[in-house]
Amino acid sequence: MLQPFTSVVLLSFGGPEAPEEVMPFLRRVTAGRGVPDERLAEVAEHYHHFGGVSPINAQNRALVDALAHEFAARGCPILVRLANRNSEPYVADVLADLAPGPVLVLLTSPFQSYSSCRQYREDLGLAATALEAAGTPVTLAKVPPYADLPAFRAAVTRLVLTAVDAALADHPQPDAARLALVSVAHSIPTVADAAAGPASAGGHAYSRALNALASELAEATARHTGRDVAPDLAWCSRSGPPQVPWLEPDILDRLDELAAAGVDTVVLAPIGFVSDHMEVAYDLDTEAADRARELGIRLVRAATVGIDPEYVAGLVDLALARAASARGEDAPLLAGLPPAECPPDCCRSQRPARPAACATEAGHVA
Repeated sequence: MLQPFTSVVLLSFGGPEAPEEVMPFLRRVTAGRGVPDERLAEVAEHYHHFGGVSPINAQNRALVDALAHEFAARGCPILVRLANRNSEPYVADVLADLAPGPVLVLLTSPFQSYSSCRQYREDLGLAATALEAAGTPVTLAKVPPYADLPAFRAAVTRLVLTAVDAALADHPQPDAARLALVSVAHSIPTVADAAAGPASAGGHAYSRALNALASELAEATARHTGRDVAPDLAWCSRSGPPQVPWLEPDILDRLDELAAAGVDTVVLAPIGFVSDHMEVAYDLDTEAADRARELGIRLVRAATVGIDPEYVAGLVDLALARAASARGEDAPLLAGLPPAECPPDCCRSQRPARPAACATEAGHVA
């Protein structure tokens, strides 16, 4: 059922798994950007707050196991491997093991932007080029960005409504609770958002997709509770020099505004993240939770999709649809999603362009 693919790679960001790995990891992440060690040391404290271990790798290993189990349950057992951009197991090493493929790649981010899609494709292209030069070429394909995948959106909605119910049940006077639902995603520079998605489609694919999901969640919450719930999207984890504009408002500033408006109960929906990795564990569960306590706000954070069975099943559906498409068969599930092979003007960066895998552009690596 997954022919022509011989394996599946879950491609993610990576993270340190011991205190001594933190600074080398951060240097790899910021290589070429001129970020001083003093700034990296500040970010390193986020990791040291959790013993120098990012939760992302363990969570992705659990997702790999869940995907492999779901594939096997569908009668199509296949090798599923984890690969990372910035920590072991590195993408180049994993692809070398899986060559010649064809390998189907699943990115952990559902959204379109340079940092959540094209940069990963560039790393795939770099690894594939090196393998070809070494005489071990590998054939690659990927699933499309899947923010509009029905199973993903349904799982997110269900988890948010569960958190809303918990927030109201825990309120001393549920009927009197002044409730706000705030969706949260990783901030990116506004210039990067303007370039997200195909330029021919107007860019801003990252913020548009997240705003659409935030609106959908607000509507679902309003129907579920019978309350007026306004769409609200805030951002976290911004970095870089302060003179560079990033997507706003920051979640801490948004909590200040909500408290000033008399809101006493906030549900945070981390819709930009598929697991509870560092940005969720530190920026939301630590910093935002501390700010909410200072403001007297009851804060409940919705779960990320993680290894939710509906989400995992949806990813397997998506992989099977991509395989059907590769065989020249109809794949209706792909019809409402962006192309799996990204066009030339998709998610461009201000950095010099590098050849990218899984693309329709000239000079790409197949």
